[in-house]
Amino acid sequence: MVDAKTKKVNLDELKFDEKGLICAIAQDYESGEVLMQAYMDREAVEKTFSTGYAHYYSRSRASLWKKGETSGNTQKVITAYLDCDKDCILLKVKQKGVACHTGTYTCFSEQVKGEDNQIGAEMFGKLQRIVDDRKRNPEEGSYTSFLFARGIDKIAKKAGEEAVELVIASKNDDKGEVIGEAADFLYHMMVLLREKDVKLSEVCSELYKRNK
Repeated sequence: MVDAKTKKVNLDELKFDEKGLICAIAQDYESGEVLMQAYMDREAVEKTFSTGYAHYYSRSRASLWKKGETSGNTQKVITAYLDCDKDCILLKVKQKGVACHTGTYTCFSEQVKGEDNQIGAEMFGKLQRIVDDRKRNPEEGSYTSFLFARGIDKIAKKAGEEAVELVIASKNDDKGEVIGEAADFLYHMMVLLREKDVKLSEVCSELYKRNK
């Protein structure tokens, strides 16, 4: 792992191709969603770690570019990893706005195989963005916007009710009921966290500290 905060990376470890480029993958550091794939030359790597923001090499323009320089959709690098062959860099970033030039959050939005179940962290990431948006941009008829408008007392009351309903469901033999009540509780928990300006990643960090 390379810590972006130290602004140090050993370029001699990297295996650039015959064109002087190395593959780079950008991933949302909170949700784990893969955002985009691009290339870096030595200068792009150096700029990324000296500034803390993702820089890439444009093969079509044959030039260095900072992600979001014109659009404002920058990528703040939190941590970075090298793969086992040291010919690919994984950047875990805080994405501002969207990552794709088409306007989607991730460049990998065209599914070609399997079912889109939004399993695991990716679903939480998507849900967190929706909750954040309802907080910033209330929508008429939105239940989430309604909760935010009523404030913490209403939000906390609903979260408590859903927690109790989950406990009650766990005493029964209906797995589907448990899943449904757990989903209700997790949603209301995320609304509560947003109201208190707590990110899910901060909760995960606390859990990580305890897993030692």
